[in-house]
Amino acid sequence: MATEPSQPTQRSYRAPCPGCGAPVEFKSAQSTHAVCPYCQSTVVRSGEVLARVGKMAELFDDHSPLQLMASGRIVLDGQEQPFTLIGRLQYKGDAGVWTEWVAYLNDGSLATLGEDNGAYVFTRPFDPGRELPAPERLPVGTTTAVQGKPYTVAYSGQAALLSAQGELPKLPPLGQPFGMVELRSSDGEVLSIDYGHTPPGVERGRSVLLEDLKLQGLKGESAKIESGRQFNCPQCGAPVQLQLETTKSCTCPSCKSIIDLSQGLGGDLRATAQDEPVRPLIALGSKGQLQGIHWQVVGFQHRMGVAPGDDEHFGWSEYLLYNQKRGFAFLVDSDEGWSLVRPTTGAPQVTNSGLSATYLGAKYQHQYSYQAETTYVLGEFYWPVERGQTTFNRDFANAKGLLSMEQSASELTWSSGDRLPADTVAKAFGLDKGQLGTKDDVGPFVANPAGRLVKTIAIIIAIIVLLSILDDCSSGSGGGFTRSSGGSFGGYSTGGGHK
Repeated sequence: MATEPSQPTQRSYRAPCPGCGAPVEFKSAQSTHAVCPYCQSTVVRSGEVLARVGKMAELFDDHSPLQLMASGRIVLDGQEQPFTLIGRLQYKGDAGVWTEWVAYLNDGSLATLGEDNGAYVFTRPFDPGRELPAPERLPVGTTTAVQGKPYTVAYSGQAALLSAQGELPKLPPLGQPFGMVELRSSDGEVLSIDYGHTPPGVERGRSVLLEDLKLQGLKGESAKIESGRQFNCPQCGAPVQLQLETTKSCTCPSCKSIIDLSQGLGGDLRATAQDEPVRPLIALGSKGQLQGIHWQVVGFQHRMGVAPGDDEHFGWSEYLLYNQKRGFAFLVDSDEGWSLVRPTTGAPQVTNSGLSATYLGAKYQHQYSYQAETTYVLGEFYWPVERGQTTFNRDFANAKGLLSMEQSASELTWSSGDRLPADTVAKAFGLDKGQLGTKDDVGPFVANPAGRLVKTIAIIIAIIVLLSILDDCSSGSGGGFTRSSGGSFGGYSTGGGHK
């Protein structure tokens, strides 16, 4: 049994709000700001005096299961330590919206529980031991060493505070952009650099699961029920009902137009018409259990890829799955089989040659590099999806798993996962295997779920190989074939990467 940490000797401090007179409490000596829960006044603490410095914007309802004063336990440095959530900051960046919860540890220190689209990262303040370079010197995809440990730049862009609640150790100006960079390591570590301070604030940590935190005081089940939003399609006028509060784009069930919701429902909505519909094999809204987790299909996208210098395109499909406690995952369908992947917290370390990558102690071999483009979408997505969105992808694999990198201008994301037999997918969603197509299951040497032209390519390969053999017999010259097509193991997950 873990040793119970001693109670901190510091006392909490309470004083009347300068705005309305209601009590405002500070549990941590490190907290400099607080938001009055009654009048939303932003107050700053100077000794035992509170001063009102403005009014905080209203929180947007992200339907998080967390709330202020929820408590839990976290293992830090080999010991289990209690903590309480005492503050909340909501941010918006180039790639999405996320929340940072201020966690008050039982030893009197503060930490951060980052929440982003159902994913959670627990971090603590960290001293990098050196002056950090400016954010423009840390472009996405580059590597840098911090205290001798290599990290990959996964995100580099601007962020701004949307709203705050409770007790806060920091409070950047409301709505004022500041630089943010996120580094990730091959062992799953996250290093977040906040350039809204001088010197920049740095925190380090890892991903966590809510069930492992032994949380108490969460919102009641009634408060967790998703309250759908409804509006009229700007393209055809048909009613559109949303299921998830975090949805940033969706499609109209009537005309199939893509609707951008990233700016909210209050302003003008943009819609883009889609033709050449693609029918998903698993219907939107379907529920099924995979790898012990209950998922619901909330989105679908078809994608096409092409290798650099090649004109042969290939395609595949990705189903966006959602679980309230586990966030999002991608169920990938290709002619070579099915796979289930989820965005990783860390960033695998790729060798200088690019031929292999290491993640969480496992080594993966490079399979394919290619440009990927979204060609058709249905349902709801946690990022603003558009037809024509492109990423540069690199796929890796070993005997047990899959690893995929996707890079856009501002973000680099990695996904990892496993192959799934078609029978498993069919059983999970109550379908006959025949309803999922006639493709064979993934074989032991198949590293990449390629697109719908793979079988045609395979036939061509066979013909080429046969002709090469015949040519060898007649001329003695050598021959070979290099496959130049691949597919995605994961999905474009912009907005789901940083805290």
